[in-house]
Amino acid sequence: MTSLHSDGGVAAESDRRLTLPNEDALLRLYYDGGRLPSPAGGFLVVLGVRPVDDGSGSLLLECTSSSLRYKISVPKATRSERKQVRTLIDEGGDPKCPRHEGEILVRIRHDFACSSCGVRYAKAK
Repeated sequence: MTSLHSDGGVAAESDRRLTLPNEDALLRLYYDGGRLPSPAGGFLVVLGVRPVDDGSGSLLLECTSSSLRYKISVPKATRSERKQVRTLIDEGGDPKCPRHEGEILVRIRHDFACSSCGVRYAKAK
């Protein structure tokens, strides 16, 4: 008989997420605010956004028709995106996400990050 504490299978299974076949096209749709089609039919709904330690982001999505959950990795900011945000900060304006139209970056500890994609764009002074 196994106890709940010694069985690591339950926690390991709940941490697994499916990956999507065409993540780049889905990310472009997501940045534009479009509806994300699911490979299982229906659409994908964003359940959560998480910043990753390396500056990138992670999206947790769920299909509306099958309840399958997917994970998309959002690439970290490019040099030109970071420069664009730094220029806005130096000019005294509100830093905005270069990938999302009009999304103002939020401060997470010592960084400015997008709450919609989890990507960190600049260090806060």
